[in-house]
Parts: sequence; structure tokens; C-alpha cells
Amino acid sequence: MNIPNGNKTLSNWSSSIENSKVRSFNFDTLSGHPLDVCYFPDDFDQNFTDDIGAPGQYPYTRGIHSNLYRGKLWTMRQFAGFGIPDETNQRFKLLLDKGQTGLSVAYDMPTLMGYDPDHNLSLGEVGKCGVNVFHIGDMERLFDGINLEDVSVSQTINGPAIILFAFYVAVAERQGVNIKNLRGTLQNDILKEFIAQKEWIFPPNPSMRLITDMLSYCTERMPLYNTISVSGYHIREAGSTAAQELAFTLADGFTYVEHGLNAGLDIDSFAPRISFFFNSHSDFFEEIAKYRAARRIWAKRLKNKYGAKSQKSMMLRFHTQTAGCSLTAQQPEINIARTSFQAMAAVLGGTQSLHTNSMDETLALPSEKAAEIALRTQQLIAYETGVANVVDPLGGSWFVEQLTNDLEQKAEEYFNEIDDIGGVIPAIEQGYQQREIAKSASEYQSKVDNKDRVVVGVNKFANENEELDIPILEIDIRAEKNQMEILSLVKNNRDDISVKNSLERITKACSTNDNLVIPIIEAAKNYCTLGEIVEAIKVEFGEWSESSAF
Repeated sequence: MNIPNGNKTLSNWSSSIENSKVRSFNFDTLSGHPLDVCYFPDDFDQNFTDDIGAPGQYPYTRGIHSNLYRGKLWTMRQFAGFGIPDETNQRFKLLLDKGQTGLSVAYDMPTLMGYDPDHNLSLGEVGKCGVNVFHIGDMERLFDGINLEDVSVSQTINGPAIILFAFYVAVAERQGVNIKNLRGTLQNDILKEFIAQKEWIFPPNPSMRLITDMLSYCTERMPLYNTISVSGYHIREAGSTAAQELAFTLADGFTYVEHGLNAGLDIDSFAPRISFFFNSHSDFFEEIAKYRAARRIWAKRLKNKYGAKSQKSMMLRFHTQTAGCSLTAQQPEINIARTSFQAMAAVLGGTQSLHTNSMDETLALPSEKAAEIALRTQQLIAYETGVANVVDPLGGSWFVEQLTNDLEQKAEEYFNEIDDIGGVIPAIEQGYQQREIAKSASEYQSKVDNKDRVVVGVNKFANENEELDIPILEIDIRAEKNQMEILSLVKNNRDDISVKNSLERITKACSTNDNLVIPIIEAAKNYCTLGEIVEAIKVEFGEWSESSAF
């Protein structure tokens, strides 16, 4: 291994390698050629050390771990959820049996919007686009037979995130799990909802209060849990460019950091538990450069602006999902190949966990067969391609390094524009991010329509009179009826006085500085429903209505 003498960064990396765990695997090429952990130029200048350096060393351009996947493969975390909790529980167990290493919960639209199954806006939507969970009993059924201490769980939930989090914590305690040992991620990035996905309940500032309360609670009691997953995925799905996804996502992350600091938290007490969630689109090298730029920007900003001292605070950790917006309903089998290339980019970019989309997701929720193929895609990359054998194998490529620099520069330009407006929340309120994304989405679609951008199977190499020949998952219409029956049973068998008192305590806490997580967990244990808790919070916080961005 070519380690120049006197280079502190490389010396530190070399020392860390000696003390790193290595998984049991043959890291030679298929032909038997031995490979080093990482590769470097023969000559180093200061620019290389400052901007690229070594894996596991500041500014982490080459990754946050010294030996990356030689030590531990990324978490294979397939997004899953449909129907009633029992059905999703079966899918979870199936995926775990087939080698998945983490769980990711997809909730249905009523749950995402904070409605119980009997709400008029829930009708026809229960269990259709994810699993329906409206009280603690549902969360127990969702994880029946799954020890929450043994598996990390990601939850994609935003407006009512604090409530689903409370259900999860309460169920873990019922399982006898010490919550300090819980591992997972809560994707409660409400800022990206205002920017892109549009699934909100409360206005921006009260929403930030909820997130800050969760941040404080987990910092004190759940040191292994990622309290915020800052999501660029949905920004990209809304039509942003890679640079916009990078900039708007990191700007949101900096905003959460500032709210944590304003709440009196020490930067190094909570920043290590902020994680990110990025899209992996089809431009292979641009996506890899995006992840490398993200790590470098985060490290520099946390150190130089926010005063972080801990290296863990400066390490940007992220989950990746392949681009749903790139999937096509035409020739859906081609989506297997699309997803494979996108997943490969995520791995070469150093992701910590990964979801690979299923080929049928433009048509329905994934069938069992499609979900297995998507998981097998990850396993093939991990065990057959050799890309996990070397850390940052593209590092030092003139093209990749220049693209990384270009994306970093463009992100900084967006940061400056947001700062000129007054910050992320004022920019959201003025529709800045929304307009920028809309313009990019329109420009891209025009290129596709004019065939300036080729989409295989859609505007080129299309099959006329195509007939689909893949299984499609159908959601049992009885899911809604089942959940409404359970809701009736819950309300008829609980202690109404405890429910009333719990809801009143939540409303009161909203008007004080009391941490809201504690009374909401109490309400969950007293069988208050999702919709009831949301309404108790609305008494003080109200609801958000978006003004036109154009």
C-alpha cells in the first residue's frame, strides 16, 4: 500500500485500518489478484489532502469508515408496508428470511396525514399505499414476533412522526427492550414536506418544535437512534436536479442543527444522530459525485460554522433509495436493470443503507416476487461484483473529482441564495425551493417529450401493443373494514377518563416548553388513537395551508 511518509491524514488512516474489524470474505479479484483496501496517488499535495484525503478521515469525501464495506456491508433495508399490520408483518418476516438486514415501514396515506380509519378522508385509502397504523395495538401487530432490540427499523412518517414514534417506543417497552438499545431512523423531515412531498399537518414553526422535542428526548434516552432522517429523496422525486437535491437537503439539515442548538443542546450530543436520505438517479457518475460532495460539505460546515469537535458529528451518514421517478410502466422488466445501475452508484458513493425499488412499483405495491428480485439485486452487488472490496475505487478520477467539486460549488450558490432570503423556513414560505424544483422538473420533461433525453421503452425502443406479464399485488378491500372494526373495539374497551386526561395533557404541553414526547407516549399506552392525538395538538398548533409559489 503506497502510504507517503509524513502525511498525517494517511498515517491516521493506516492506524485505523490496523484496528478495524474485517468481515469474513475473499476480497481478491475473480481471477485471484489481491486488492488493497484503498488506493492513493504516489504524490500528495495539500489540495488532495484537504479535499479528498483518505476514507474515515476529515472531510470524509472518500467515506466515513476507514475500510467501509470490508468491515461491514451496507444495511439492506427494503421499504415495505401494505394492508393491515398483520399482512405487513408477514412481508417483514419474509424479507428477513431472505437475507434483508433492516426494516423500513411504509405507512398508508391516512396514517401519513394523521387520520383514523373512520375519518371521511380515509375512506378508500386504508392500507392502499402502505400499512395502516392508528394505535399502539397496530404497532404491536406490525412487529409481532420481531425483537426490536435485534433489528434496526426505519419509519417514513412526517407530520404525525412524533405519534408513530411514541407507538414504537411504547411497543419496545412492552417487549421488555431497554429503549437505549433501539436502533433505527425516523424520517421526520418536515421541511422537505413543505418543499416537495406536501404531506404536512401543522405549520412550519410548530412542526419544528415537535422535531426538536424528539431530538432532545432521543439525545437523552436513545443514543443509538437516528432522530432525524433529512430527506433529499422526495426533493429529487419532485423533479429537482442533483445539485438542488444536494443543496436543499443539506440546508434543511443545517436548519435542524440550528434548532437543536437554540434548544440548548450541545452540537456533539445530537449531530451524530442526524442522518440523511438521498435519491440515486440514472446519471451514474453525477450521483456518485453528489454523495461525495455531501459528505465534504457537511463535515466542513459542522466543524467550521457550528463548532463540532467530535468526528462523528462531522460524518454524514445516509440511506439511499433508487429513483422511483425513473421507473417506467412500459416494459417494467427493464426497471430491474435501471435499479441495478442506480444501486451500484449508491454503493460506489458509500451509502450506509439501501433500498432497491421493485420493477412493478409504477403499477402497484411490490409483489412478493418483485420484492425478492429487488433484494437479490443488492445481494448480487455485494457478493458478486467486487465493488465492495475496495473503498472509494473511483476516488482520484479526474472526472469524478471535478464533478464532485462542481456539485459542491453549485450547492454553495444555493446556500447563499437561501441565506439572502432569510433562511430555509422563510424561503419555503416564499416558495423559493418549490419554484426552483418546478422549473427543473418542467425542463426535464420537455427534454423527454422532445426526445432530447432518451427513456428506453418510452420515447425510444418502445414496444407497440405491449401486454404486461408480471404479477400485480392487489390489496384486500377488507383492510378498511377490518381496521374500522378494530377502532370500534379499541374505543369500547379503553378507559375513557385516562384517554381524556392524556389528550388534555398533550394540548397543555403544546402551550408550554414541556417535551411533548413524554405525554404522547403516555397517551399511546392509554390507547389514544393517532387521529385523537393529532386533534389534541391542533388545538394549539393549528393546521398549515400552503400559499401559491407562483
